[in-house]
Amino acid sequence: MKKSVPVPAPRPVRAAIAAIGGCLVIAACGGGNGGGIAFPVLPPAPAPAPAPPAPAPAPAPLGTLDGSVPLVIGHRGLPGLYPEETKVAYEAAADAGADSLETDLHLTKDCVLVARHNPWLSDNTNIADVAKTNTTVAGRKRTVPGVLVNVTYPPVEANGPAQYLSDLTDPSDPKSVLKSLVVDGEDHTNDWSITDFTMDELRQWIRGTTYDARDQRPTDLNGKLPILSFQEIIDIAKAKSAATGRTLTVYPETKNPIWNNAQAIANGCGPAGSHPLEDALLKIMNFNDLNRKDAPIFVQSFEPESLKYLRSAGMKARAVQLVDGNDVNYQTGEMIYVTKDVYTFVDGRPYSWTLAGNPKWFAEMLTPAGLADVKTYADGIGPWKPQVMAHTIVPFVAGKGLADVNTIKPTSLIADAHKAGLFVHSYTFRNEAKYLAGVYKGDPTAEYLAYFRAGIDGVFSDFANTAFAARASYLKETGR
Repeated sequence: MKKSVPVPAPRPVRAAIAAIGGCLVIAACGGGNGGGIAFPVLPPAPAPAPAPPAPAPAPAPLGTLDGSVPLVIGHRGLPGLYPEETKVAYEAAADAGADSLETDLHLTKDCVLVARHNPWLSDNTNIADVAKTNTTVAGRKRTVPGVLVNVTYPPVEANGPAQYLSDLTDPSDPKSVLKSLVVDGEDHTNDWSITDFTMDELRQWIRGTTYDARDQRPTDLNGKLPILSFQEIIDIAKAKSAATGRTLTVYPETKNPIWNNAQAIANGCGPAGSHPLEDALLKIMNFNDLNRKDAPIFVQSFEPESLKYLRSAGMKARAVQLVDGNDVNYQTGEMIYVTKDVYTFVDGRPYSWTLAGNPKWFAEMLTPAGLADVKTYADGIGPWKPQVMAHTIVPFVAGKGLADVNTIKPTSLIADAHKAGLFVHSYTFRNEAKYLAGVYKGDPTAEYLAYFRAGIDGVFSDFANTAFAARASYLKETGR
């Protein structure tokens, strides 16, 4: 029986021959290697492919309500550079990158929604100069003083003054409100009311001017740019949206709605007890297809009754409850609402609360219970900056002010509002040093960054160009 012999393992040469697939060259004759076997030079093995680059880190989440980029709201256009609420100001805001064009609305004598910050015209138009040569305009100055009315809540110091000024000089005559110029308790006797002019008259005679920081802002266009209707601002937003490919929103405020409605009723814009201001706004929203939840519009007001009426009358668009205050306690960072003067009624509480005998302050809206109530009729809040970021002087020195603030810290407001399902748009951001807390060292970008980092959903800015650049810096630092 034969033993099976295992196949011999390949020798190195055989293995090499097999490996090179018959490409071995055998020197048949002599050669430099003495007739031995010559192997070709094999190319080096290719270098391993470089490892793919590590994926870029995911952008840091934004602290806004829905994680979206915070909005830049062109407050009255771009009034830091142009007369406020004029075509040039709004077009410049859009060109500077603003997402929204904000405006204040009043009703003219012929019931048209018109854009002006204040209804008394001497501080944001050239009407005083016009009146020097136009006797019709001069004759419309309101000179009848208002009358004092007792508050109906307890007249104690903690509730503010015991009386407020009213333009209803004759309670038996609703039209008597057209003689005095008292707006939400604020006296503007010897001034002109926007409600005494038709829209055509305003366009014909009156021109806009700068308002805030007028001593520091450009004035070369003062008195040269016409007053706008709300429809004209909507048209600007539509045109700029088409030109840029991005959707700009409009952001109207029902300004001084109790006063405006009383004026409008006296002017024949609606029956007693009606809401001509809000009804005109709803009408124009419907006409422009803006009465939808996702429509490019935010409707704002300091007056909760105005927003509640709009909801009850069928407004579906987003609403914003503005929240005011009077001053800041720089020792604690807390807001001050009560004053010993008219500003208790102007900025301390909604005017409807004064009329209804409710002595509470705007602060009531910022509690968890207050925010929950706001959520029943609004989608967001618009607080004053110090309500969002506590401003303090440490160590505290009595008599010091905003320029001495050296410490800022987010309050719980953004977190509380977001928990209630409300976005937060804060006002008003300006470049001038006198509006900046000392901690920012005169740099407006530093202020924007503080609020963006705190999770603000939007900023009302007089300088949309600065706000846009600051937001770009913030997005870059979050990896965007």
